[in-house]
Amino acid sequence: MEMSRTASPAHAAKRTKVRYAILLLIFLITTFNYADRATLSVTGSAMRAEFGLDAIKMGYIFSAFSWAYVLSQLPAGWLLDRFGARRVYAASIFLWSLFTLLQSSIGLLGSAAAAVTALFVLRFAMGAAESPAFPANAKVVASWFPTNERGTASAIFNSAQYFAAVIFTPLMAWLTHAFGWHTVYLVMGATGLLLALTWLKVMKNPADHPRVSRAELDYIEQGGGVVNGHTKAARAEDIAGAGGWSLVRQLLTNRMLLGVYLAQYCINVLTYFFLTWFPVYLVQARGMTILQAGLVASLPAICGFSGGVLGGILSDGLIRRGHSLTIARKVPIVGGMLLSVCIIGCNYVSTDWIVVALMSLAFFGKGIGALGWAVVADTSPKEALGLSGAIFNMFGNVAGIVTPIVIGYLVAKTGSFNGALVFVGLNALLTVFSYLVIVKDIKRVELRQG
Repeated sequence: MEMSRTASPAHAAKRTKVRYAILLLIFLITTFNYADRATLSVTGSAMRAEFGLDAIKMGYIFSAFSWAYVLSQLPAGWLLDRFGARRVYAASIFLWSLFTLLQSSIGLLGSAAAAVTALFVLRFAMGAAESPAFPANAKVVASWFPTNERGTASAIFNSAQYFAAVIFTPLMAWLTHAFGWHTVYLVMGATGLLLALTWLKVMKNPADHPRVSRAELDYIEQGGGVVNGHTKAARAEDIAGAGGWSLVRQLLTNRMLLGVYLAQYCINVLTYFFLTWFPVYLVQARGMTILQAGLVASLPAICGFSGGVLGGILSDGLIRRGHSLTIARKVPIVGGMLLSVCIIGCNYVSTDWIVVALMSLAFFGKGIGALGWAVVADTSPKEALGLSGAIFNMFGNVAGIVTPIVIGYLVAKTGSFNGALVFVGLNALLTVFSYLVIVKDIKRVELRQG
C-alpha cells in the first residue's frame, strides 16, 4: 500500500476524495436499510385486510423488528470493535435482505395465524440482522472523516431514512397496488443481497485503501479521523484493559453520553411514527388510498432529507467559523426539535394540504436536529467506537418498541390519532430538555483503564 503511494508522487501530492465514495456507499446501504424497515408500513393496510389484523396486533408486529434490534445492539457493537465494519456489515446486509425476501412467502403457510406468527418472527430476525448497521456507519465516518466534515457526513447517511421514503415509499405503494404486497419483499430482498457483495468489494480502512492519496490520508488523520482502525488484537486488548462490562458501565455513567442517549430515544419516536403508523394515519384518519398515501408520505420525507443535510452543513459551518463543538452541535439539534413540535398542530386542522404542510415542517425540523450520530462520532472513546455507537442506537431504538405499541393502544382506545400526535410532539420537547439540561460540554470521552 505504501509502495503504491510512494511510486506515484503526483498521486501522493494530490488530495483524493475517496471518502466521499465511501459516504455514498453507506448512504445507499442506509437507504435500503430504512426502506426494508418501512416495507410493513406500506404493505400493512393490504396485509391487515388479508390476515384480519386489528390496530393492537399491528402495533406488536410493527414493534417486532425493534425488540430484536435493541437486544442485539451490545453484541453488534462488540463484534464491530472485534472484527471491524467490513465483515460484520457485509453479514448484516446479507442476512437482513434474506429475511426481507422470506417475508414474501408468509401467505403460503395456509392459515392467517401461521402467517402472522411467521411475519413476527421474520421481522424479529430482520431486527437482529440490522443491529450493526448504524454503529458501523458511525465507525466508518469516524475513520474516514475529520471532525470538521463529520457533522455533514453523519447527517448525510442519517438523512437516508428520508431519501428511502422519498424513493421507495411511492415505489413500494405502486408495487403493492399493481402486483400485490408480496412483490415488495421480493424486490427489496433480492436487491439487498447484491448490495452486500458490493460492500465487501469496495470497503476498506483509509490507510489500506489503494485509491487514497497520502494527502487525503494526512488530511483525515490530522483532523481526528481514526485512519488505521484497530487491529483485532489491539481492539481486544483495549476492551479487556477497560474491564469488559466495566467499559459499558463507564459509558452508561457518563452524564453527557446519557443525555445524548436519552435524546436519541426521543428523536426516534418521530422516526418510528413515520416508519410505522404515518401511512396508516393517512389512509385511516385522512381517507386516502394506499397509492395516495405512498405519494403523500414522500413530501415530508423530502423535507426531512433537506433538513438533515442542512443540519450537518450548518453544524460543520459553525465549527469552521470558530464556534465550539458544543455550540455547533446543539444549535441545530435544539432549533430543529423545537420546530418538530408543530406536528401537534395536525390535530387542529381539517384540510389535507395543511396537515401535509405541518408534517413536512415537523420532519424538516427533525432532519435538522438529527445530529446524534455526529455527536457519537465526536464523543465516543476511540477504543470503543462500535460499542458506544451500539449503546446509543440501543437507547434510540427502544422507541421502535414503545412508539408503535403506544400509538396502537391510543388509536384502538380512542378511535383517533390525536393522542398519538401529542405523544410524538412531547418527545420532541424532551429532546430539547436533554441537550440543554443534561448534556453539558460535548467532547471525546477518555476511558479509565483497569
